Amino acid sequence: MPLVAHNELPTFERLRREGQRLLSPERAKHQDVRPLHVGLLNMMPDAALAATERQFFRLLGSSNPISQFYVHPFSLDSLPRASYAREHIDTFYESFESVKAEGLDALIISGANVTEPNLADEVFWEPLGEVMDWADEHVTSTLCSCLATHAVMLQRYGLRRQPLAEKCWGVFDHRIVSPDHPLVAGLNTHLSVPHSRFNVVSREQMDSVGLHVLVESDQAGVQVAVSPDGFRTVFLQGHPEYDAISLMKEYKREVGRFLNGLSTRYPPVPEGYFDAWSVALLEEYREHIERSIASTTRPPDFPEQLLLSRLQNTWHDSGEALVGNWLGLVYQLTHADQALPYMDGVDRDDPLGWAFH
Repeated sequence: MPLVAHNELPTFERLRREGQRLLSPERAKHQDVRPLHVGLLNMMPDAALAATERQFFRLLGSSNPISQFYVHPFSLDSLPRASYAREHIDTFYESFESVKAEGLDALIISGANVTEPNLADEVFWEPLGEVMDWADEHVTSTLCSCLATHAVMLQRYGLRRQPLAEKCWGVFDHRIVSPDHPLVAGLNTHLSVPHSRFNVVSREQMDSVGLHVLVESDQAGVQVAVSPDGFRTVFLQGHPEYDAISLMKEYKREVGRFLNGLSTRYPPVPEGYFDAWSVALLEEYREHIERSIASTTRPPDFPEQLLLSRLQNTWHDSGEALVGNWLGLVYQLTHADQALPYMDGVDRDDPLGWAFH
């Protein structure tokens, strides 16, 4: 499903250099297919704004050969931004008002930075609710990622996430538990997914309000669940959009926080991500850090270049297949010429004919 490079967003040039197939608006107009319009509500903090944008664009662009599609990134005005991030958003992103006016077939909502103990006190809480209220009436399906999943579950179902004793951090084994659902059709029954979070909404909580769990893990909990209608909202607690380097970059940042006194605990190595050689290297690096602190000497540089070639992405294919299924179902359920994206005769409470099986 080729992306249409419909503006000057730098992510398009980055993806083009990586070999992604991109269409110009002129060429797209002459393709005998109906495009899909997918919104990306990017709530991530400034340092991760562009990387998150690229990750979701990359996952979308490689996921499904059915059609071409336009991605419409937007953010929330309530989120505090540094000048460089604000300039990026003002230059390349759309406003929520323009997104509403033009309409979307599907919507992705990213995670966000959390600063308050209660999600309802976050600056994004009410604006996110406005977006979801609109999407429920005007968008065929919304896919929520990680923190967005926890916020929407609290807003819509009253499910309050629970703190974990230890951070769920790494790449974990998962299994498909509802293989008859079309979102997971064709996926391997055993798959890997990265996670990075301090909180969880449990299987028992989801079952209590009628959510359908599709993919889960003994270690990481539920990865994919859907709303009671079976498709309107898709909830992810992990990160299939992550690049191979994402967890390494996060680990490097956490080491930096420790060195700068912003964290009192040296970060544990993400589980199931680094190979044995890399884990041994990082253990040795930690010993060097501890010696440098004891002797008040300059700490050694993080061994990023030694790790890069050993990183393996074991989750992209399954994430690509899941998103491909999602977009394919959106494509089937939408009309190009109607204001509301539901086909005549489709049950809005059970659009796939699956929810109450």
